[in-house]
Amino acid sequence: MLVKNSRAWELPEAVATPESAYLNRRQLLQGMAAGTAAVGSGLMSSVSAFAAPPGADLYPFTRNETYKIQRALSDEQQVNTYNNFYEFGSHKKIYKAAQKLKTDDWTVAFDGLIEEPFEINVDDLLRQMPREERLYRHRCVEAWSMIVPWSGFSLKALVDFARPLSGATHVRFETFMDRYKAPGQRQSWFPWPYTEGLTMAEATNELAFISTGLYGKPLKNQNGAPIRLVVPWKYGFKSIKSIVRISFTDSQPATFWNTINDELYGFWANVNPDVPFPDWSQATEKLLGTGKHIPTRLYNGYGEFVSHLYDGMDADKIYF
Repeated sequence: MLVKNSRAWELPEAVATPESAYLNRRQLLQGMAAGTAAVGSGLMSSVSAFAAPPGADLYPFTRNETYKIQRALSDEQQVNTYNNFYEFGSHKKIYKAAQKLKTDDWTVAFDGLIEEPFEINVDDLLRQMPREERLYRHRCVEAWSMIVPWSGFSLKALVDFARPLSGATHVRFETFMDRYKAPGQRQSWFPWPYTEGLTMAEATNELAFISTGLYGKPLKNQNGAPIRLVVPWKYGFKSIKSIVRISFTDSQPATFWNTINDELYGFWANVNPDVPFPDWSQATEKLLGTGKHIPTRLYNGYGEFVSHLYDGMDADKIYF
């Protein structure tokens, strides 16, 4: 008799957001788009303030069932109101301040070691990518975690789209710079703009993901709209938000937190319960919105997908 043993991080389909809720959302967005098209030219300045997010009519995306988690999804309201986004402040309630960011007509520039530098609108990019939804765990270095359904496409697909040269060894990501809309960027002691980086091996790993949506809808500003990185085996600060530039290099790029303190925030930032932060343990994590503490797993439970990337490397350097 065949017995199927579920992996420890698999999520029963019954707890996922109902498809009907996604479909209702799509119908609503389509209706809004139709109404907008009927507005006279004299009101276009008012309409632009409520422009639909990039690719809004495409959601929801089909779920990739390869990535399952044996726990319920985090509460959507909690996920949308408990955020880190230092561009808008160092507190957790930045979601209101983040609404100042204008994300329609957002473009991403590609440069560095690629065949030809180019710039593309996120809406156009999304329509050319193999879109899907993935359920991932997200682990913050502050020892809290959440389980969410990201919408987007694999980072590998984006790397292939950019056509990097053979000499490229790393990918550098950069977020927007706007001190008027993002008050946190007025703090001159931080190395703005926020940057992050991955090796090409990490960037083309099947887990690495570019998210444009969450819970079957376009990303909200506080969650990194309109386009962000998701690398679930690493601490959350590696998953850079609101990307405006992706560069291919032949050396390890400087990153925001590594530049601030390279002893506390290493380039790799892989999750490891046995490597504590100076002020707290990483052995357990608090599930967002539940008050429950659970054991943290090496590589956030995704070791079978990524541990081979670090074979033969100094174990003291690949976590912090």
